[in-house]
Amino acid sequence: MFNSSSPTRSWVARLFVFLSFALLAACQPVLVDPNANSGQRIDTSRPVQVALLVPGGSGEGSEQLLASNLENAARLAMADLNGVDVDLRVYNTAGNPEQAATVARAAVDEGAKIILGPLFAESANAVGVAVAGDNVNVLTFSNNPTIAGSNVFVLGSTFQNSANRLVNYASRNGLSRFGIVNGDDVPGASGRDAIANAVRANGAQVAGVASYPLSQQGIFSNISQITSTLRNGAVDAVFMTGGVTADLPIIATALDDNGFGPDRVQYIGLTRWDSVPQALELTSLQGGLFAVPDRARAASFESRYFSTYDATPHPLAGLAYDGIAAIGALVATGEADALTRNGLTTPQGFTGTNGVFRFLPNGLNERGLAVATIQNNQVLILESAPRSFGVSGS
Repeated sequence: MFNSSSPTRSWVARLFVFLSFALLAACQPVLVDPNANSGQRIDTSRPVQVALLVPGGSGEGSEQLLASNLENAARLAMADLNGVDVDLRVYNTAGNPEQAATVARAAVDEGAKIILGPLFAESANAVGVAVAGDNVNVLTFSNNPTIAGSNVFVLGSTFQNSANRLVNYASRNGLSRFGIVNGDDVPGASGRDAIANAVRANGAQVAGVASYPLSQQGIFSNISQITSTLRNGAVDAVFMTGGVTADLPIIATALDDNGFGPDRVQYIGLTRWDSVPQALELTSLQGGLFAVPDRARAASFESRYFSTYDATPHPLAGLAYDGIAAIGALVATGEADALTRNGLTTPQGFTGTNGVFRFLPNGLNERGLAVATIQNNQVLILESAPRSFGVSGS
């Protein structure tokens, strides 16, 4: 297994962090006809009131920092709207579902036509329920697919979006039998299901599924069974759900050490492999596939944010920019129903901090992603992120 004297393997062992995820409370159904064109009509000749719900007010420094970053990014987007007048009003949720619902109701009473935020899934669900009766749409920063639908649209990047992009690319390049290897926690199971859906949607086959407990010993104890499942399925690709700051380095290296390495099958990752520089040095990740946003657009946003606020933006800050950019683009059409479901789900989508994106009728989103690999410890883009929807790699 791992050679403790190897610098790479010792880094892998130190990197592993046991992550536990609390199960979300069951989401209440949002009482909106799923086929209705929900959303407020607006007077585009007047400022459009937007409520920004941020996780400030809890006393937690990290949440307050994120709250200020989200507001900063939203105001940066407002400066780019070219004549569209947005009346942005900021409300603190303290990361609490009850408070989030309360301030959302207050925002609507004060004239908000659409809600941007909040971040956490339970809070977003509570907000959606609270304002459904007022026919107000919610663009939440969450990426949790279970809360999407009716009047709630998620802005966060989803597993399904990444899985669709990667399986489509892999299938077009001759891979057809996919093995799925996932951690046995909630995100791992969600990632597994997203990959399986993408594989079937692209006419390929799920040839083997194996999971492991989220501990180093758990991976070691299950690796023989995992490789046996993959071997019996004659897979030509192994799609892993693990993250680079958690289980990915251990499971990828364990697979490699047990005769099922990247020299035998194509490794594919559901998460960003470039988020930790040391991960690029892992032998087992060389040649693997993963998805990244439009890096030029992301770099441009980060540079603009830094020059304005003299700070590096939080990784989630761009979601607030994207929300305002979408709202502004829709209001600019001059249509009274710009912020209704039909308006939000316009097929051409919008341009945001990470490239093009659009909202889907089911409340989820699609984001234009590039396909990347690691060669010689460096990230190489194999297929660029699309600049518009409908043409891959354009």
